[in-house]
Amino acid sequence: MEAAPGKDDVPSSPREKEGDDKKPAEGAQADHSGVQESKTSLPKESPTAEEEDEEVEQVKSDAESTEGDLEEQDNSEVHLEAQKRPEKVEDKISDTFFYNYEDIYSRPLVTEDSGIPINLLTFKHSFGYDCTRSANLLVMDSQTLMYIAGNQVVLLDLKTNSQSYLRSSSGGGIGFIMAHPTKQYFAVGEKGKKPDLIIYDYPSLRPYRILRGGTEEAYVAGDFNSAGTLLASVGGSPDYMLTIWDWKQEKIVLRSKAFSQDVYKVTFSADNEEQLATSGAGHIRFWKMALTFTGLKLQGALGRFGKTAVTDIIGYVELPDGKVISGTEWGNFLLWEGDLIKVELCRAGHKPCHNGTVSQLVLDEGELVTVGKDGFIRVWNLETIDAADSVDDTGLVEVEPMNELHVGRNVSLSFMSKVHDCGQPVWYAQDTNGAIWKLDLTFSNMTRDPECLYTFHSGRIEGMSVSPVTYLMATTALDRSVRIYDFISNSQVSEIKFKQGGTALTWAPRVVNPEGGLIAVGFEDGVVRIIEVYDLKGLPVLAGQTDTENAKINLKQAFKPHTTAVTALAYERNGEVLATGSKDKTVFFFAVEDEYEPIGFIYVPGPVQALQWSPPSHMKSTLLILCENGFALQVPAPLPEEQDRASTYQLNNLPMQYFHFYSIKSRIQLEEEIALREKKREELKKAKLEWIKQHQEMGKEIEEEEPEEEPEEEPLPPLYIPEEPSPILCGFYSAPGRFWLSLGGYDSGFLYHCEFSHDHQDDPENRKDEPFEVIPIGDTNNNPIHQISFCTSRLLMFCGMQNGALRAYPLQDQDLSVNTLKEYWCFNVHDNDYGQIKGICSSYDERFLITCGGDGNIFTFNILSPEDVHRELKAKIPSPRSGLEKEKATEDIEDPSAYNIEEVKQKKEYERIMKEAEEKKKNKREELIVLRHEFLSLLQKNQELPKHMQLHKEQYEMDHRIFEELDRQAAQRILLVRKELAWEHEKHLIGLQKLQNQFQDSLEFDTVVVRAIQSNHQISTYRLLAMSEKCYQDKEHPSWKRTVLKWACKPAGKREIITETRHDRIFEGENEKLKMSEVRKPTTHYIESKHEQIRRIVEKSDEMEVKIMKRKAEWDELYKSKPSDDYENPKDAEDIKEAQEDMGCYKLKTAPNYRVPEHKQMNTEKKVMQLTSLEMLIHKRKANMNKEIMSLRDLKISIIDEIKRLMQELKSIQTSLDLSECLPLPPIPQLHPDEVPEKKFEYDSDTLLKFKEEQEAKANLQEQLESRAFRHVILQAPSIKETGPMAQAAGAHPMRIASSVVTEQREVFEIEKAEPAEMELEILKREKIKNLYLQETLIKKMNALVINFDAELCFLRHKKLKLDVQMKSADLRCITWYEELFILKNLENLENLLQGRVNTLISEQEAMQSKLNSYLAQMEDRKCEIAKLQECEKALYDNFQASLGENNEFLTKVLKKKIKCMEKKEGRETGEEDENEENDEEPTSEESDEENSGSEDEVFDDSVCPKKCIEAFFQNTIQIQQKWLDIEKALTEEKKVAANLRKKYNALAKKAKVVETSLDTADRELETFQQGKQQRLNELYVVVPLKLHQVEYLVNGEMPSDFSQALVFTNQSLEYLQKRIVDLHNEKIMRREIYKKAQEEHKQLIQDKKEMEIQIRRLEEKCSHLMMEKFGKLVDFEAVQAHSVNIRAEQLKVQIMEKEYVCSQELKEWERRISDLQQQLMKLTKENTSKLQQLNWFCLENQQLETKLDLLKDQLGLEFQGTRTTDIKEKARLESQLKHRACDTALLREEIKLLSRKDGCLKELTLLSRKDGCLFPQASSPGDSFLQQEW
Repeated sequence: MEAAPGKDDVPSSPREKEGDDKKPAEGAQADHSGVQESKTSLPKESPTAEEEDEEVEQVKSDAESTEGDLEEQDNSEVHLEAQKRPEKVEDKISDTFFYNYEDIYSRPLVTEDSGIPINLLTFKHSFGYDCTRSANLLVMDSQTLMYIAGNQVVLLDLKTNSQSYLRSSSGGGIGFIMAHPTKQYFAVGEKGKKPDLIIYDYPSLRPYRILRGGTEEAYVAGDFNSAGTLLASVGGSPDYMLTIWDWKQEKIVLRSKAFSQDVYKVTFSADNEEQLATSGAGHIRFWKMALTFTGLKLQGALGRFGKTAVTDIIGYVELPDGKVISGTEWGNFLLWEGDLIKVELCRAGHKPCHNGTVSQLVLDEGELVTVGKDGFIRVWNLETIDAADSVDDTGLVEVEPMNELHVGRNVSLSFMSKVHDCGQPVWYAQDTNGAIWKLDLTFSNMTRDPECLYTFHSGRIEGMSVSPVTYLMATTALDRSVRIYDFISNSQVSEIKFKQGGTALTWAPRVVNPEGGLIAVGFEDGVVRIIEVYDLKGLPVLAGQTDTENAKINLKQAFKPHTTAVTALAYERNGEVLATGSKDKTVFFFAVEDEYEPIGFIYVPGPVQALQWSPPSHMKSTLLILCENGFALQVPAPLPEEQDRASTYQLNNLPMQYFHFYSIKSRIQLEEEIALREKKREELKKAKLEWIKQHQEMGKEIEEEEPEEEPEEEPLPPLYIPEEPSPILCGFYSAPGRFWLSLGGYDSGFLYHCEFSHDHQDDPENRKDEPFEVIPIGDTNNNPIHQISFCTSRLLMFCGMQNGALRAYPLQDQDLSVNTLKEYWCFNVHDNDYGQIKGICSSYDERFLITCGGDGNIFTFNILSPEDVHRELKAKIPSPRSGLEKEKATEDIEDPSAYNIEEVKQKKEYERIMKEAEEKKKNKREELIVLRHEFLSLLQKNQELPKHMQLHKEQYEMDHRIFEELDRQAAQRILLVRKELAWEHEKHLIGLQKLQNQFQDSLEFDTVVVRAIQSNHQISTYRLLAMSEKCYQDKEHPSWKRTVLKWACKPAGKREIITETRHDRIFEGENEKLKMSEVRKPTTHYIESKHEQIRRIVEKSDEMEVKIMKRKAEWDELYKSKPSDDYENPKDAEDIKEAQEDMGCYKLKTAPNYRVPEHKQMNTEKKVMQLTSLEMLIHKRKANMNKEIMSLRDLKISIIDEIKRLMQELKSIQTSLDLSECLPLPPIPQLHPDEVPEKKFEYDSDTLLKFKEEQEAKANLQEQLESRAFRHVILQAPSIKETGPMAQAAGAHPMRIASSVVTEQREVFEIEKAEPAEMELEILKREKIKNLYLQETLIKKMNALVINFDAELCFLRHKKLKLDVQMKSADLRCITWYEELFILKNLENLENLLQGRVNTLISEQEAMQSKLNSYLAQMEDRKCEIAKLQECEKALYDNFQASLGENNEFLTKVLKKKIKCMEKKEGRETGEEDENEENDEEPTSEESDEENSGSEDEVFDDSVCPKKCIEAFFQNTIQIQQKWLDIEKALTEEKKVAANLRKKYNALAKKAKVVETSLDTADRELETFQQGKQQRLNELYVVVPLKLHQVEYLVNGEMPSDFSQALVFTNQSLEYLQKRIVDLHNEKIMRREIYKKAQEEHKQLIQDKKEMEIQIRRLEEKCSHLMMEKFGKLVDFEAVQAHSVNIRAEQLKVQIMEKEYVCSQELKEWERRISDLQQQLMKLTKENTSKLQQLNWFCLENQQLETKLDLLKDQLGLEFQGTRTTDIKEKARLESQLKHRACDTALLREEIKLLSRKDGCLKELTLLSRKDGCLFPQASSPGDSFLQQEW
């Protein structure tokens, strides 16, 4: 068979592939199953130079972000090559082009000329699932799931549970899978050297595109953009390259290094395809495709964590507004804005959002869905999270999920994918604990429970074995499960779970169990369990049994031989012994019987890696033990009968052979290097001899040359021995005492043949054993063999490699040699990074091969047989043992800390030793007791002796120090006990204090029961908790009146201060005026009098004007207040509208059109205030009642004291009465314990001792009752004598007392037997009557006290019952309000959001309205200014017309021509701005006249005054023309400003309309929200307790069972409604009467109006007639009154006088200052003369010093050479000033020319500026300004 085509045989691009195919076809149909593919022909042109230049530029830009010089070098080479290629037209790959799957998928590797068939093994089925891989679940449609399994992509059909597979193209593994947004394609990112990224078509599974060169080693993540046109991929170590692909054209668009650590995820932004994000180990990065001047680049901003702890980010999602939410390792969310963390989100109480890592975040239908490792899926309000903002320094914001789903216990979700099934959204979830779930996240009443579709092992498979009799296999892993699979039907048969994870497993051979149903499993806690698999159908069917499984796993036996994980299990070849190995460096042996019995264990030098018994071909049965640290041991099988297991299970007499592997790999490599060098030398020598021989044959003489010095060889590498021994991975027997080993680490790459030596050393650690034979294994230096397995016939050896590859070596003579291991068959099946093969097993008939790996996958293969042959095969499940159904369940070992077998043995031995010690102690104690009795007898004898012969106590003491020591020890023990109990004592004290603080101190009132004395009535207090401090703080807040008074007092004080300061200022001003008046001279009196006269005139004129204006204003106001005929009062219209809406309609809160009034709108704060006030009121009422009850208890206590006192008096009285005359004593009331509960907490040592005795007595009594339970029947009916001797004694006691009293009285009577006299009898009779009266009185008094107390109690009880009813109603209301508060809290955030939006819009509207008002005011001001300027213009024109003579046509033309020229120029300057306004305006008559006279303007010269015109008129016209131009300029500017204001106003008005619309919308939303909130509140049930007489809702005279249509009203509300009916009726009558009166008044007012109008017209005619008679014309009397005196002229005269006076004063002052300055000048001249003399002297001295300095150093002064800086600056200043002067001169000359021209017009217009009431033209040039200053 030929070797399979490698990756190099695949066409590198579609163009090469099309070039190879010379026969193009129209279609492009391909099938991955091997169907011939017809290809579409493509042009063969190579890529264009432009395209490659772009690629080179892009690669260069990417090289800047990556930190490698090699990439830059490669890019430069590509750039040079691209420059040499000719430019060609770019080819595009056809959309119908497909690759052939048969050409690209990886096949097994077979060595050349080996003869091994390529189909030696064919892939059959995949049982596992790599659930620990991130995002290993893809949902293509509602029936197909896709996931990665090693080097395959598995497509699972959910309907048929069948699988189809896609192999990787490189055989290096698969990194990720990602679906296209349309699900029409999916991407498979592979692993290996320069891996490919392949796009497959779905569902045809044809390779559509192959992307090359995206990364160096492996792809780890990828994502399509939302449009599906771009694909982003991220590579793994070492380059971590982020690549953007135009995947349909197989082109790289952009590249950049993503990060320097692992990257887990990359995604495009859903809303902006130019933005990406990547996340991974300790980072998140935000990317943008930025267009720079060098081209398109990827720019990444690394997220900065700031104060937040750095975390790995697995899941994140980008929000629509550009923010990003990411998860953390501790379960909270991070909200990123830009590259900074805005807030950290957690749940209420700072609880994390998830308990553990947040693995995925998804945006689904406007909600945020998060997936956590804690098994929860939570749904969050996206708007709340997006608007979250930090409120404190912690940066935490609390949010709560809207919904959540707990998938199940022991569920750890890592990824979810959504698909729509029959229009309903369905989610499939990946569980890292080994499951695939189907979830319904609709969160409705019809939501289905989570459904677990498939279960698998979680993590790597630790153990695997196949049945020796059928097609079953068993596996175990650290996920605590053992699973049985049928690899014929490709299904899981059964599963069992334990408390700890499994670490080793083996199926018992047929010699142990012929049925093949027994399995031994080792676990990580050291327990070994023997389980049996059986067919349930073999058991009798029990009633009610509903088991649907075909097979069941039953625990048969459990034992614990080890303390740590069991790593190996092996049955002896005869099935008599089971050996178990563990990491605790022990190997335990068990005798295999029906119950496994321990034989013993041995210690080994290291953790056990593998166990293997010698094959049957060996004579002796020995066990090969392989340890991880390089040790190998061989021990014979122990015999149970030869072992001594009395005290321990350790086998000390078992012979062991050791082999400590010593590394020889370095020596082998050294020998190979020496041999290679020797071979090179031999080849050189041979070549030299051949050269000499050739020359000799040609007859050439060979000159003897001096021997050349051989080049120095590199020194040989030194021998290397690793410090830590290489681990042994696997091994097997080759012959007795010999074995093969495969090692990892440094010594990998060989198979070592080893042999146990016969020399025995004491310490195995000192051994250095070397293998005697070595076989090199190809390509295994960094890829060692982990598992080796043979066929039963040993024709094939299967090897499981570290990179997940499976190798098969054909063995010819069953012995390993270098030649037999040169040829092999290799196939990559498991993951190449972490999928090292953990187990290889072949079926019992060698038809199938099964492998399991560290990636959690289990694969089955057919061995040299097609699938069709196995169709008739079927796995047989073993039958159950007989009597299995009757056996009790085996007791399992669930405690991981339970003792192992040896520890149990040691414990029993320890207990035996302790028991013997106790026996010895007991014997010693008995001896001591005997000695003690002898000593006591001696003491007794000593007492019987005479005193002089007795021994004293001191003489018994053999040594007094013994007793002192005993006393000292006792004191120390007491002190020690006190110290030992000190902590407990303090602990219990603190505990008592805490209990008191929690339960007693928090109580304001405890429950106190007060009982009546003569009846069973009782009353109890309310158990009240103390009110919180917050309530008291709210209660102690100052009232609003105090606040208002405080606020009012402040301004009063301020007003007083302001008034005082104002008076002080007025007073100071008056003082200053007085001072000034004193200084003034008499010449100013005349001016002041003139001022006073003018002031009086002005005041009079002003008063007149004020009166006129006031009268006008009153008239205007009156006319303005006049309403129109159709005027309606807004208040009346509002009242009418409200009445129409609400009158006669009592809207219920449940009505759909009910609107919540603003004063009734409820929020959380108001509801909390309501609840607080209600709770305080309840507390107050209860506290008052408690006080009354406590006072009643105090009354009872005082009554009891009073009765006791009266009882003493009564007893003293009854002593003097006969017994027959004594009335019975009333009982003394007693206080019950619940009446004084505070005494429960009062105790002393006697109380505690008594309590202890009672507890002990109860305990003894309980023991006696338990021990004498059989006498229970007899004790039920005791005799009268036995019932209660204590009771009889108690009853007899008062009788004894009474009899003793009687006998005493009799004795007294007998003593006084003498008869008294009559007087004495009378006295005695009176005393008796008195005592009888006192006795009766006292008894009545006591009874009265009792009766009165009971009456008080009954009255208070009745009062409390009423209060109870009220409190129950209040509690019901409180519950309702709490429910409302809960609803309001849930809606609070949304309400605040809506209200905030409304408030924002209102503030914006107010701001805009204020701006609009300001614009309107400004526009009004502009209008007024324009009107004033127009009036000024009109007055100027009238003045011009009035000043002209008869011949004024020429001057009028001059004026109009200048105006017209000016207007044209202005039009050119401002045409763009006012174009629209000028077009809208109609031309005036003056403009039309000017246009008509335009032709005439050219005839005459207006620069020279004509002869016929007067020169003064002409000059006046020129001046008026200048003023006219100024006014026109100002008018134009004002119009510009007004137009700009109008534009701003219109734009702002539009914005205001938009804001108003938004405000209306927000108001409607808020109103809708309020209605919804009211509906939510209406849904609450409110309990209203009613009595029957309160129910007036009757149907046919009977009370209905359904009250849903009834309303509950308070009596006050009902009375109000009834009263309101009458009031409205009366009001209606009253309104009708008012309407009639208003109609009559309206008619009368219309008549009066007509009469007044007639009278006004008559008076106006009369006034006009009188004015015409008196003045001859109509006169404006108001103007006459206002302008009777020319005030301005008078003011100017006064000003002239003031100016003259001031100037004279200034002239005198200047003369005085001139004389002073002349004196100063003379003085300064003298000083200057003296200074000049000094300066002359200084100059001479300076010359001398300069001469000296020049001599000292010539180089000094260089800085002063050349032109100085100051001179340069001064020169530059003077030059600039000269330029300015020249410009000014030029401008002045130009202006003179313009003014001298006859037909010229001014270039610039000047604005009018007012100064002291005069108009001055504003300078339009520097020359003008200069002239103005001169003027």
